[in-house]
Formats: sequence, C-alpha cells, structure tokens
Amino acid sequence: QVQLVESGGGLVQPGGSLRLSCAASGSIDNIYAMGWYRQAPGKERERVATITSGGSTTYADSVKGRFTISRDGAKNTVDLQMDSLKSEDTAVYYCVALVPGRASWGQGTQVTVSS
Repeated sequence: QVQLVESGGGLVQPGGSLRLSCAASGSIDNIYAMGWYRQAPGKERERVATITSGGSTTYADSVKGRFTISRDGAKNTVDLQMDSLKSEDTAVYYCVALVPGRASWGQGTQVTVSS
C-alpha cells in the first residue's frame, strides 16, 4: 500500500505560479510512475502530467509549456511546477502513484486561479 500526501495548493492570480508537491510513503519500491490529475467542478478527472521512474514525462496538451513535472527518487516526492496559470486550471489536483496492477491516490489539493 502506498500513501500519498499532497501540498502546495492555494489561490493565485491569472499568470501566476504555484508548485505542488506529493510525498509517497509505504510500499514504494514497486512504484514505476507517478503523476498528477485534476478534476474541475462538473468535469471528469483528467491527466495533467506523469513521470516514470526512468524520468520519461507526459503532459496534457492544455498544460504543455506551462507545467513541469519532476521527481526526486531519493525523497520519494513528485512536484508539479505550474506557471502562467489560467482560470481554467482551477481544479482539485490529485497525486497518483502506479505500481503493477494498482493506482494509489492522494486526498487532493485545491488550486484556484482567480483575480
């Protein structure tokens, strides 16, 4: 079982930046990828960015060039640097850790982009 704790959400003005962090604990040895998803009110949860244990990354088209995902294997953390934020980035952001046959989710952190 993998436990995930997110931090770093909050309120930011359009064009601003936020950095989300996710710390993994528990059965972390089999994690082969981690990432971030988000869910806006009335919408389905969507993938934002992922990173494998080898460092390969993927991004949703809507965040390419603005968001950067990174991982610290020694600290078992994954961060999401979010720049040039837009109102449509407002959502609850969830960290996810993937092990063979299972996905573990964090509790979510709210990001609100508003003037």
